[in-house]
Amino acid sequence: MTRPPVDLRSDTVTKPTAHMRDFMARAPVGDDVFGEDPTVNQLESEAAALFGQESALFLPTGTMANQICLRLLIAPGGELWCESDAHILRHEQGAAARYGGISTLTMDGDLGALRPADVAARLADRQPAQFPAAIAAEVSHNRAGGTVPPVSTLRELRELTGGAGIAMHCDGARIWNASVATGVALADYGQLFDTLSVCTSKGLGAPVGSLLVAGKDLVRRARAIRKSLGGGMRQAGIIAAGALYGIRHHRDRLVEDHALARRLAAALVPYCDPQAVHTNIVLVHTGLDAPATARLAAAAKARGVLAGHLAGGTLRLVTHLDVDESDIDFAAGVLSRLLADKEGTT
Repeated sequence: MTRPPVDLRSDTVTKPTAHMRDFMARAPVGDDVFGEDPTVNQLESEAAALFGQESALFLPTGTMANQICLRLLIAPGGELWCESDAHILRHEQGAAARYGGISTLTMDGDLGALRPADVAARLADRQPAQFPAAIAAEVSHNRAGGTVPPVSTLRELRELTGGAGIAMHCDGARIWNASVATGVALADYGQLFDTLSVCTSKGLGAPVGSLLVAGKDLVRRARAIRKSLGGGMRQAGIIAAGALYGIRHHRDRLVEDHALARRLAAALVPYCDPQAVHTNIVLVHTGLDAPATARLAAAAKARGVLAGHLAGGTLRLVTHLDVDESDIDFAAGVLSRLLADKEGTT
């Protein structure tokens, strides 16, 4: 019997578990645009409480959540400061400029976060009218390999921004992983930011959905922006139930994904650094150019392992609830052999 492919392209590929599907099927529903869907309301209430914030808003995607947050914090013509490889910059198709009239200034960072010293120097060198309206932090950071910036760094940034009247946004698509990996409570993260975007369709295994978490006034405004973008959903409790189930039942098990990621990285030394694996993302530095790396990924696919690849010669492998130790060992064997002889890359 041929084994199914081991899909390590992303934690977005997960399928709802049987228990999650049952919970979704039984979810009470109503019209969410009228605020009458009890499952959506329950999800929003529980999410807000987890982050120590006043309110939350259920949205179809993380990109929509990020972009609404930016529009809440930055008026047209205002400026966003973010790390140079941030998801908001690299994977959201210029939406901040296109829909919000927002310009972006980027800086290199450490572990995916801006360096407080660099931010302080930039602030000191600019006129008040040029100050950014908001700074974004990505927790954990996708393209940096699921790294988690120290909470002390985020606190320093908060002190700097608070003193300058600048808002802070968290792109927290995988903040659940960050919290589990570091032991920093979600509420501690929540108190550092004016707005947060948190995703339930990655590590938590829900089929769709993200949440915008913020104060009541901001969420009230966000609801109006969501409507203008076509994000108002009707009997959304059916999909919100998947997110609610994931928040309740799949957060603690993220330690398993992190352990599998470390297991995979250890098997792929010297192409991986296991010490650089903070959460569930493994970066494999192939030593090849981009076309050869793409061919290597294709060769892996032909052998039953699906891998993502970033710019240059880097593969990205992501563990999730649909893979286990046997899958990881199989994938490690396939990739180790391909990397050893660069089969299919020339």
